[in-house]
Amino acid sequence: MSLQPWHRPLWRELTGDPARLPHALLLHGPKGIGKRGLATELARWLLCESPSPDGACGHCKACGWFGQGAHPDFKLVEPAAESAREDEPGKKGGKYITISEIRQLGDFLGLASHQGGWRVVVIQPAELLNQAAANALLKTLEEPPENVLIVLVSHQPGRLPATVLSRCRKMMLGLPGREQAQAWLLDQGLQGQLTTLDEVGGAPLLALECAEPERLARRSRFLAALARPSASGLSQLAQESQQRVEESWGWLTRWLYDLLAIQAHGRPRYFPDSEQALRNLAARAVPAALWQCQQELIAAGRWLRHPLNGQLLLESWLLRYLDTMEAEHGR
Repeated sequence: MSLQPWHRPLWRELTGDPARLPHALLLHGPKGIGKRGLATELARWLLCESPSPDGACGHCKACGWFGQGAHPDFKLVEPAAESAREDEPGKKGGKYITISEIRQLGDFLGLASHQGGWRVVVIQPAELLNQAAANALLKTLEEPPENVLIVLVSHQPGRLPATVLSRCRKMMLGLPGREQAQAWLLDQGLQGQLTTLDEVGGAPLLALECAEPERLARRSRFLAALARPSASGLSQLAQESQQRVEESWGWLTRWLYDLLAIQAHGRPRYFPDSEQALRNLAARAVPAALWQCQQELIAAGRWLRHPLNGQLLLESWLLRYLDTMEAEHGR
């Protein structure tokens, strides 16, 4: 079962009376907390022949079909190129969910239920519906068939058209408490290395993915170079990291955030294990210059998927960081 323990209260609310379920449900919240898993388990439970308050039985014919990805009354809609699963955050899917995929959904809903009960659709991530696809989906949301549940899963619900949002019951899923998230990670076998939970802002599924040993080694080298910046060291870092520009951009922008947080008399949010190094750097930088550097880096994020030279792009960002630190240090 992919239902996470921090979703249990919401699960009880959703499954208390199936007759009161809406025809369209929007599950939204941060990436990496298991929204897709909750949507999937709700679908499995609705289609199960012998459901219990805890979930689907896992043994009936319907559960067998579901486990094989072949249940005739369930449809998953996501970018067509490849799976963009939240439970595997590192996997990237197609750029958009297209109108052709939503039209196929219309064909699916036009059929009678195979089991004479519910039909369930999960659309994720819903913010990747392009304009034409969103308009096509709106027609279904305005006149939903009987015994159909459409679940939209979204990390960025603000990107959805207001017309779509207004026709869904919206349920926000928040981050679990830190102790619960840490306990879950330990249950997954993540022993002695929980720093990634801070790095990803408290999202356990993302933290688990980021705890892969090779990534942790890259992270350690990257942060060490930021802690003691030099032109040669950062140029070498850009060369080593040129195939992982997005990952590096994430580390650099979070590092700058932590520097600003310390200067505001706070604590680092993303890299508390590097607090002393961050404090040493924060003491020598002028806040306005550091803030400007961070804003430039955030804006530069638009180039992450652009086919530019990764090494040159990353090197320009790292040297911008170096200029900020050295210029202020010399005052």
